Amino acid sequence: MSHTITIRLTDELAAWLRDTSRKSGVPAGRLIRDQLEKAKNEVGQQSFLRRAGEITGPANLSSRKGFARE
Repeated sequence: MSHTITIRLTDELAAWLRDTSRKSGVPAGRLIRDQLEKAKNEVGQQSFLRRAGEITGPANLSSRKGFARE
């Protein structure tokens, strides 16, 4: 590892990290790296959200025939 980063954690988050590390036997640094890798790999997997609001149609889809509640 060639890069170091310093972050400030809330007391609650620091306690969670310490407890999780202790219970799992995995160093805190590895837990953090694993979560960063997970976040990196998830980038772009929700690209469909860019299209939210672009679909045209009735404002109230339940007003379509067969879907209305009466």
